[in-house]
Amino acid sequence: MSDLSQATAARSIELPPIFDNSDLVRSVPRECEVWPLASEHSGPGSFAALREIENVLSHTYAVGPWQWPDRPIVFLSDTHADYMGFLRSLAAAGVVRRVGSGPTDFRLTSFGVNTRIIVGGDCLDKGPSNLDMLDSLAALMRSGADVTLLAGNHDLRMRLIALSLAQEKTPLTAHLFARMGRKVFPLLHEIWIRFVGHGGMDLGKLTDEECRQRLLPDEDWFVQFPVAAKGLLSDAAIRKEMLKLRKKLSTIETDLAEAELNFRTAYAAASHCQHLFFRSNGAYSWFFEKMDAVARAGSLLFVHAGIDDEMCDLLSKGGLTAVNRRFRDGAHLHPLAFYFGSAANLTRTKYRTTDKQLTASGAQMLHDLGVKMIVQGHVNNSSGQRLLVKKGVLHLEGDITLDRTSRKRQGLQGAGAGATLIFPSGDVIGLSADYPKAKHFNPDHALKGTQIL
Repeated sequence: MSDLSQATAARSIELPPIFDNSDLVRSVPRECEVWPLASEHSGPGSFAALREIENVLSHTYAVGPWQWPDRPIVFLSDTHADYMGFLRSLAAAGVVRRVGSGPTDFRLTSFGVNTRIIVGGDCLDKGPSNLDMLDSLAALMRSGADVTLLAGNHDLRMRLIALSLAQEKTPLTAHLFARMGRKVFPLLHEIWIRFVGHGGMDLGKLTDEECRQRLLPDEDWFVQFPVAAKGLLSDAAIRKEMLKLRKKLSTIETDLAEAELNFRTAYAAASHCQHLFFRSNGAYSWFFEKMDAVARAGSLLFVHAGIDDEMCDLLSKGGLTAVNRRFRDGAHLHPLAFYFGSAANLTRTKYRTTDKQLTASGAQMLHDLGVKMIVQGHVNNSSGQRLLVKKGVLHLEGDITLDRTSRKRQGLQGAGAGATLIFPSGDVIGLSADYPKAKHFNPDHALKGTQIL
């Protein structure tokens, strides 16, 4: 296929209609272009890396043809407590019609009814409102939409803090509030304001200092932790944990104050998380109950961050059910062991040397299973989605910086909006308000044409 015919094919993709008159949603492009793999903002950005994509595509076809879902999929990830970015993205993808400005003011469109929506994790943290984001997600689930919710590392932080406070304080759990708390403090402040501060929890005569002692480790933790963690973590990981904790302890009171908390209110809010998230009558008990680690549709594997050899092997032997069961069961084990284990690595990895490893063996297991591309969040991008090869497997990075806190820190103008659309035809569309055109990828076009040569 020539460059010209590819470009023509890209422009002919019919995107779902948008039922939203907001200028913020209208800023999402409607005209497509061939996915610009040669550009670093959208692909690997080097000739050698482009050849790597070509080689991986050739290998996937040698194993067998690509399989596509029987109905459209809309993937969006890393909403980070910004329901406006979440709803703008759903509207831009044609899934919902917004009827107001609130977190539940929307209706499912006919396209949305017939679409699978995959939320790729990291619904929590950063802000401006975790609870509004959860309310919006709950309303989407109640609307009749087919929603798959995946776990993100930011979601797990809150879970680990709540679970650690529900257990007896040990050298392996005493540091978790300080270690993971800063990014959860805005959520704790919201819980304090909405649920606790007006009689939701009786702290009795507990003082701020007594709550501090319950939340933070004693000084002898630095002696006890390396002994207790031996066998769970490597020596390098143990040293890293201790260094991180020293730094976090030095700023924790300032971090709490920035979130309008003190040790007493933070302890009350964190303790109330047990009721909200982990009891059957809790307002947000559905959140972790409905959460999976991985999902699949045809040749595509959806996960928040990535995968390693151990999870590839489990996927090969037991399928999605086995991997998601391991994740759910692991969440009830020791918090620290779970967080640094292979199941939670699905939410955390960036394929660093300190992460669980994906090798050529794991990549081959995926290809033998018919998994040809991983669709992920976790790595935020400022010009829309990216496609590149990681560890011998094609990855689509779908975190396009939706939340306003991250956008402000990165100097991005305007409001975040966009999603990744995957059609039964094999067409993959990357929509983002931060890129002037919708990016169109089809593996047939990429392999047979001159797009990446």
